[in-house]
Amino acid sequence: MGKTLFDKIWDGHIVVSKPGHPDAVYINTHFIHEVTSPQAFDGLRKRNIPVFRPAKTRATADHNVPTLHQDQPIKEALSRHQVEMLTKNTAEFGVELYGLGHRFQGIVHVIGPELGITLPGMTIVCGDSHTSTHGAFGAVAFGIGTSEVEQVLATQCILQYKPKRMKIEVNGQLGKGVLSKDIILYIISKISASGATGYFVEYAGEAIRSLSMEARMTICNMSIEMGARGGLIAPDETTFEYIKGREFAPKGADWDQSLAFWKTLYSDQDAEFDKVLTFDAADIEPQITYGTNPGMGMGVTRHIPALEQLDEKERPSFKKSLEYMELQPGAALLGKKVDYVFIGSCTNSRIEDLRLVADFVKGKQKADDVVVWIVPGSKQVEAQAIEEGIDKIFAAAGFQLREPGCSACLAMNEDKIPAGMYCISTSNRNFEGRQGPNARTFLASPLTAAAAAITGKVTDVRELLATSL
Repeated sequence: MGKTLFDKIWDGHIVVSKPGHPDAVYINTHFIHEVTSPQAFDGLRKRNIPVFRPAKTRATADHNVPTLHQDQPIKEALSRHQVEMLTKNTAEFGVELYGLGHRFQGIVHVIGPELGITLPGMTIVCGDSHTSTHGAFGAVAFGIGTSEVEQVLATQCILQYKPKRMKIEVNGQLGKGVLSKDIILYIISKISASGATGYFVEYAGEAIRSLSMEARMTICNMSIEMGARGGLIAPDETTFEYIKGREFAPKGADWDQSLAFWKTLYSDQDAEFDKVLTFDAADIEPQITYGTNPGMGMGVTRHIPALEQLDEKERPSFKKSLEYMELQPGAALLGKKVDYVFIGSCTNSRIEDLRLVADFVKGKQKADDVVVWIVPGSKQVEAQAIEEGIDKIFAAAGFQLREPGCSACLAMNEDKIPAGMYCISTSNRNFEGRQGPNARTFLASPLTAAAAAITGKVTDVRELLATSL
């Protein structure tokens, strides 16, 4: 019987496997940041052991960093301490650090791919749930806990039970104004925020294959938001073209050898999945969430479900969610006033995202009462945006282009949405307090977010695209 892509990679990295026990899996690349690594390094220090393979670990500061005045000391005491500890620990244990001011600094899941560190066929872990992003390259990538970070630092291996395998096919062509973010929000809305629990997902189908690498990363990034252990997409010419020539990508004869291996990374025709789901791209319109988990989403022209449409057991949490959001069952979101627009995060902060938004807003002005933050995913994205004049387009539209970091994706830095305010965000989570205490989040694509920035309200971006033709 043939093997799935996931099986090929996982099985090829098993160091020890015993029935009834987790597999010991070798890890090719370990990414770390300032939030989940301090306790891991402390553990090594207490046991007086080194990092086993320091060259296999890359560090960057992203969660706690400010996105303005990064040349100055960090104001928040806890954030400053976290970043200082990362600098101290990486120096002591010999780990490469892309800290503030480094030309490679950025969000951990943005810099790995753009630097050519993330490659097909790898196993990749990080103390961050959205490590699934790297699966877009045909890698088995997943988030781990702090104790597991210590485990990988000490041994370059991790103990894991092998997940089940799911395939999600999206066939057909996407409509105008529909992006990869809409695909994944649509899927999550259909299967729920727990619908892929226990699985590792492979995305396939015509609509997936047509996507750029940046768009594929958006899809895989949010695999965790439907409960999956991770997600991946088989590498192809789009993948190889993206990787070639990047800073740490293979060169010369190493490239030829790597490419030959990468071309073997696909699910065999007779491979069996534990579950297969199929969706039609034509059914997907621009999406927006209305609740407090990513599964509470819908097409932007739809209405929030009425209570009678839900199972009895779902109603209490549904009502609690809408109370937090100050929304009513059965209501539409179109025309709902927004206060903030955040375009950034490891989901949508790459140069393609910024270009898309810049093309859309060129010659337009933001609504007077909306604050718009554009936060690039890395110093390289920031530099490229400036080189291409994207910064000037944003400035003319009243958008603020900030410096790289996780920013308003989560309230662990200075970029917080004020209490009671509504924010359309291109990030990946809309939990209570995720963007700041009592802040309210609508998840959407960069285009839908940009449309709200211009109109000051939830808008069907297709209407604005139609008028610009």
